[in-house]
Amino acid sequence: MPEGHSVHRIARQFARHFLHAPARVTSPQGRFAAGAAMLDGHAIVLARAVGKQLFLEFDHGLWLRVHLGMYGAWDFAGDISGGGTGEASLSSIGAPRLTRLRMSESETPGAGLDPAAFPPDPIGQVRVRLLTPTAVADLRGPTACEVLTADEVQSVIDRLGPDPIVDDADAGEERFTEVVRRKPTAIALLLMDQSVVSGIGNVYRAELLFRARQNPFAAGRDVPEEVVRGLWRDWVHLLRIGVETGHMYTMDDEASGDPAPPHWVYKRTGEPCLLCGTPIAMQELGGRKLYWCPADQA
Repeated sequence: MPEGHSVHRIARQFARHFLHAPARVTSPQGRFAAGAAMLDGHAIVLARAVGKQLFLEFDHGLWLRVHLGMYGAWDFAGDISGGGTGEASLSSIGAPRLTRLRMSESETPGAGLDPAAFPPDPIGQVRVRLLTPTAVADLRGPTACEVLTADEVQSVIDRLGPDPIVDDADAGEERFTEVVRRKPTAIALLLMDQSVVSGIGNVYRAELLFRARQNPFAAGRDVPEEVVRGLWRDWVHLLRIGVETGHMYTMDDEASGDPAPPHWVYKRTGEPCLLCGTPIAMQELGGRKLYWCPADQA
C-alpha cells in the first residue's frame, strides 16, 4: 500500500504538470463515468495530499478525492518529470520528450513515448483519466475515487490525524501525544490508525517502532511520553526524507540512493536482527503483518 510519502509526491506531480489547464476527464473503464462528467472541461487549481488521501480541486469548486488503498496506482505520461523538489526531468536532452511514470508504493519510469502517439491509449482498467494538452494521468485500482464539495473534503480531513507535511509539527506532536497517551490500544495499531496519525503504513510502522526500541504490543497509554514524542519526531524526519527521495529510507545511511533500501525489521522474518542477532519475529495484527525484534523491543 502506498504510504504518506508516495501520496505527497503524487500531489507534487499534479501541482507541477496539471494545474490551470482545462482537463479532459473521462472514465475509460466506465465505473466513474458520472463523476468524470462532473469534472470534465474544468481545470485543476490545487493538488493536496493529507496522509494517504489525495485531493484535487477544480476551478468550479468540486474536488476529486482518491485513496489508492492496497492496489491503486497513478500512471503519468507526457511532458513530465520526477516527483521530488528540484529533481530533473525523467526525459533528458536527446531522449524522447514524452515519458511515462507509474507512482504507487514505488515509482517506476517507463519507456519514452512517440510524440505523434500522445496521448497514449488507456491500458487496463482505468477508473479515471485526466488529460491536458501536455500530460495525462490514469488511475487504476483505487479504494476510493469520488467527487466531493469543499465542505465534504473538509469533513474527510477533519477525521484524519496530523500529517507532518501539512500540519504544524509542534501542534501535530501535541495532538498525537495526547491521543496515544490515553488509548488502551497497542501502539502498533495506533500508528496505523489514520485518525491518530496520517500517512504511516506497514513499512514505516515496523521501522519506527524498532528505531524507538519500543514493544509494539504495549498499550499507547503505557508508552512513556518521551517515547511517544520521539515516535512523532522520527516520523517527521523519515516522512520528509521519503517525500524528497521517493524511497523509504529507515536505516542510518539515509542518503545512500539505493532504490530498494534495506530495513531494520520489515519483511525480515527469521533473519538475525542487525543489532543483536535475535531472529526477527512476525505475526498478524489488525489484519497486517507486524515485524519486530523480540530482544531489542521487549
